[in-house]
Amino acid sequence: MARLLIVHHTPSPHCQEMFEAVVAGATAPDIEGVEVIRRPALHVSPAEFLDADGYLLGTPANLGYISGALKHAFDSAYYQILDATQGRPFGAYLHGNQGTEGAEKALSTITTGLGWTKAADYVVVSGAPTKDDRQACWELGASVAAQLMGD
Repeated sequence: MARLLIVHHTPSPHCQEMFEAVVAGATAPDIEGVEVIRRPALHVSPAEFLDADGYLLGTPANLGYISGALKHAFDSAYYQILDATQGRPFGAYLHGNQGTEGAEKALSTITTGLGWTKAADYVVVSGAPTKDDRQACWELGASVAAQLMGD
C-alpha cells in the first residue's frame, strides 16, 4: 500500500479548514490503496519521510516565509532523506494574510533541493478560505493521493 504523508503546521482556524479539506480529498472513497498519514511538522520523523511515497505540505506564510515548524521538519530530516526520496511527488497548501511569495519560493527551493516532483499547483489562500478555496484543497489532496494509487 502506498503512503501519503501530510506534514502540516496548523496554528489557526483558517489553516485547520484547509488541512481538513486536504485530508478529505486524500481519503475520498475513490482513493484506494493509499494510506494517509498526518503529522504535525514539529513531530514528523525522518523515518516517516523515508517511509512515504508522496507528500502534502501545509503551512501558514509567516512574515513572508514558511512556518518555523515546517522548516524545522526539513532541517531535522534533510540529510537523511536527501538521496532516498528523490522523484517523489508532492503538493502544498499555504495560508497567508499578506504576501505568500517568500513561502512559495522557500517550498520550491527546499523541494527542488530534495529532488521531489511537484504533482499539483500550490493552493494559496489569503484571508478566510472560501468554498472554492476549500474545494481546491480537497482537489489537491485527491490529486496527489490518486497519483500514488497502484504504487
